[in-house]
Amino acid sequence: MTAIDPEDAGGPEILVPTRRPTPHPGEGEVLIRVAAAGVNRPDVMQRQGLYPPPPGAPSIPGLEIAGEIVAIGPGVGPEMAGQPVCALIAGGGYAEYAVAVAEHCLPVPIGLSMVQAAAIPETLFTVWTNVFERAYARDGETLLVHGGTSGIGTMAIGLGKLFGLTVIVTAGSDEKCAAAETLGAARAINYRSTDFVEAVRDFTQGRGVDIVLDMVGGDYVPRNLKCLAEEGRHVSIAVQRGAKAEIPLWEVMRRRLVLTGSTLRGRDREFKAMVADELARIVWPHIEEGRLRPVIDRSFPLSQAAEAHRRMEEGGHVGKIVLTIDE
Repeated sequence: MTAIDPEDAGGPEILVPTRRPTPHPGEGEVLIRVAAAGVNRPDVMQRQGLYPPPPGAPSIPGLEIAGEIVAIGPGVGPEMAGQPVCALIAGGGYAEYAVAVAEHCLPVPIGLSMVQAAAIPETLFTVWTNVFERAYARDGETLLVHGGTSGIGTMAIGLGKLFGLTVIVTAGSDEKCAAAETLGAARAINYRSTDFVEAVRDFTQGRGVDIVLDMVGGDYVPRNLKCLAEEGRHVSIAVQRGAKAEIPLWEVMRRRLVLTGSTLRGRDREFKAMVADELARIVWPHIEEGRLRPVIDRSFPLSQAAEAHRRMEEGGHVGKIVLTIDE
C-alpha cells in the first residue's frame, strides 16, 4: 500500500509517499480502506521526533481515519464487514489501509462525508474525556478554551453548545475571534492584543469560569488559575509553551481548585472502548441528526501531506485539516 512513513525526523518535506506492507487485523481488530485521515498536532510532533509512537503502534502517523471495513480479525462479528466507519487509532492513518480496534470504531451516518467523519474521533474523544469526564462539566457552567479555532477548540465550542455550556475562547487574530464567535463561542479574546485574564473577569462579572481546557501549559497555567471561579477545574491536554509551571498553592487551597489533565494516545484499549461506547450513546445521535459537525479548514490528498503539515504549522487554519486517499 501507499503510506507516509518517514524514517527520520525532520521538516514537512520528509512526508513523501512510500510503499509499505498492508497490515492485517488481529484479535478484535478490523482493516479499514482509508478514505480520509485527520491531521493533528501530535502528528507534527511525531514528525519532528518529539512524540514517538507508543509501544506496538505503527510508525506511520495519523490518529483518526474514516473509510470502509474490508477485513475483520478473530473475535469481530461478521456484520462489521463492509461498514463505513470512523475510528480512533494509535497510528497508521496516513496510508491506504489501517488497522483499528473494532470497539474504537463509530458508524458514519448518512449525510456525513468521509472527510467530516475523519475529522471527528481525535478531537471528540479528547474534548469529551477532558471536559465532560475529568472536569465533569454541567449544564449552565462556563468553559475557557485556548486555541479556540483549532480542531480541539472548534469541537469544544460545538459540544459546549449542545450540552449547555457558555464557551469562551482565545485566538491569535481578530479574524479568528470572529470565526469562533460565528461558530458559537460566547466570547472570543485576541490574546495578542488583550489580557485574557482581565477579559475573562470582565465577561464573567468577576466570577471566573468553571473550567479551563488548556493546551498551552508553561506560563499560561498560573494565568489560567486566575481565570477560575471557586471550585474551578483546570485540565491540561498539551504543553506547547512548556511542561513546567509555577503554581500558587495558596490560591489552589483557598479557592478549592482542581488541577488535572490527561493524554489519550497511550491509554489502553478498554478505556478507549468505554469512551467510544459513551459517545455512541450520548453524542452520536446529535451527529446523526446534523446538530454537531466538525469544522473543516482544508483537505489535501495524501501525496500532499507535507503541505497539510505546513498549513498546520503556519497557524492560519480554522478547524480541522484532513488528508484524502484516492483509490
